[in-house]
Parts: sequence; structure tokens; C-alpha cells
Amino acid sequence: MRPFLPTHLREAVIRDRAAGDLRRRLPVVIESGTHADLVFAAELIEADDLAALRRYGPLRLLVTQQRAAVLKIRHKGRAVVALADAPWMTAGVVRAVADPTSDLSTPLKGPFRVLDHDSPATDAAALRLLRRAGLLPAAVAVAMEREEAAALADESALLRLEAARLGEEARDVAPRLRIVADARLPMADAPDGRIVAFRPEDGGIEQLALLVGEPNPSDPVLVRLHSECLTGDVLGSLKCDCGTQLREALKVIAAAGGGVLLYLAQEGRGIGLIAKLKAYALQDQGFDTVDANLRLGFAIDERVFAPAAAMLRTLGFTRIRLLTNNPEKVTALAAQGIEVVERVGHRFPANPHNAHYLATKRDRSGHIL
Repeated sequence: MRPFLPTHLREAVIRDRAAGDLRRRLPVVIESGTHADLVFAAELIEADDLAALRRYGPLRLLVTQQRAAVLKIRHKGRAVVALADAPWMTAGVVRAVADPTSDLSTPLKGPFRVLDHDSPATDAAALRLLRRAGLLPAAVAVAMEREEAAALADESALLRLEAARLGEEARDVAPRLRIVADARLPMADAPDGRIVAFRPEDGGIEQLALLVGEPNPSDPVLVRLHSECLTGDVLGSLKCDCGTQLREALKVIAAAGGGVLLYLAQEGRGIGLIAKLKAYALQDQGFDTVDANLRLGFAIDERVFAPAAAMLRTLGFTRIRLLTNNPEKVTALAAQGIEVVERVGHRFPANPHNAHYLATKRDRSGHIL
């Protein structure tokens, strides 16, 4: 009988279900060869969860190389660092290792014993799954034989998945998108507006395009890639320049006679809203926006721009003038076959709350400000 879903969609469904289980404070089983790991989100763990996991064997606490460096743990260049369990490692300690917002209140952690990687495939897969779940990339894992883990999963209705299904997702592969809504949207700064919604075929989060006027696909259209920012776009936060960039981009596009603003679902440079708010808390402690991301265990910028290129192609635009201060956006779109004929600057004066943030973007992230 023909499967209801093609292989690539079945795998996406399994990944999303596993991510949802981790957010619900449930463990999942990640398998590779004869080995399996019982995995739990470190930032969500409580004392009873830790006690239950220890019944199945010695624990490993998994953190990223970035987080290990912050904690002064030798990582030997490993992307994932495995730490041994210890009698003093309570649920509170595990959460403090995962979440750097408590570093100042709990400065003394360790001593940690770094384990050699006997299961690098499942370790890396676990942290990728946590990122997909919108959680901090830190996990508690218990190594088990595959058959033993399968029996536990069947008995406890836990989700099982292959580590290979959680392989590093290709950041340069454009997703399959389809338009699911298209409506007129008069906006304060662009009365002649239209909104188009795209949904990935794998069921991922929707992306939006705002079209202003009637841009001609035969001409290089003015385009802005704008990553969503609830605090700046909606709440008017002064800590960043996102809200100003959004509103002024619509004005500039309207004044140019039309164009496109892609509103990308990549809050907090791709780390998600909650992690971004944790980054805000770290900034309140004196860390800049780059170090905040690294302390959380993320890369400096987790965004991908292949979806933006796919949206532009679907709308019929392959030659653009890009409204940005970020050269990486130009490079990313060009790699996707979108011809950027001009980079148009999009700078605005700093305020007392975001001056350091803008300086950091210029000095550490290469933005042209």
C-alpha cells in the first residue's frame, strides 16, 4: 500500500512531534545503530524527572561548545560537550548549567568531568531537536541499548526516532512553499498594500510577504527582509531598531513606487522569542547581543534566508534591490540565485537604549552602520 505521506514529510512530522514532546516535559528516545539515548530538556527538568531518569542509568549533561566555553569547560573543539553526572548535580544545578540568566546568582558550578563521546550522533541530534523545539540547546541524556530503549518507549508511549532523521538541516536548501492566503491589506505607511501567506509543505511555521503597489517582476524590485520582532515591531521596544526598520521600510518601499517586504518567522535572529527574552536579561547584566547568544549556547546568528529566496521566486522576483545594512543577506540571497543588483542602506539614529546594540551589530556582526 502506498504510504499516506512521502518520506521527507514523514520525517518532518516525526521531528515536530518529538519537539512537541520535549516542550511538554516528556523524554524522547533517539536511536543510532545499536545505541539509544533517553533525552530530556535540561532547562525544564525537575527533581522527580532527574530521579526517574537516573533509574535507567548514568546521566550525561549535554551542552554546546559555546555554552561550555562560557562555563570554562574544556571542549576540545567538539560541537557538543558531554558532562558526567555527579552527586551534587541537582535539578536546580542542571537548569543553571543550561540557562545562563542565573549565572550571576549561581556562579559556582562544577567541578565538571568531560566525557569522551561514545555517542556523538545521538548527542548532536538531541541538541538539534531542542533548537527545533524552541528550547535552550542543553539536554540530560541516558545511554541505553537500543532494544532496552525500544521496550521502555513502547511501555511508556515515548516517541522514538533515528538520529539520522535529525541530521544537520541544510541551511541552503530552499523549502517547498505554497501560497495559502492572499488579501488586500491597507497599511498606515502603505495604503496600497497586500499580504500573502506561505506555508511550508512540511507543515512548518507560515511566512508572510507584504506587497506594496504593483511591483514589476521585469525590473529590480525593492525588497526588505525583516525578521519578526514582537518586542520591537509590536511593543515599540527601544532596545533594538526593529520597529523603526519595519515602519520606515514600508514608507521607503511605498515612496519608491512599490516593492516587497518579507516578514520572516525568525524571532531573535532565529533563536525564538523566549530565548531572545533571556538574551535581553543577559544584556541587562552587561553582556552585548553577541555574547548573550553565545552564553545561551547558540551561534551568533541562527537565521536562514533560503525561505526568503523561495518566497521571492514564487512571487516572480529574481532581480532585486535589497534594503539592508547586513552584507550577509546579500550573500545568502545571491547563493540562492536571487540577483541583488544593489544594496540600499537602511540606517536610523540611535537612542540611549539601543546605541550599544547598534555598535555591536556594526563592530561584531559586520553591519554597515
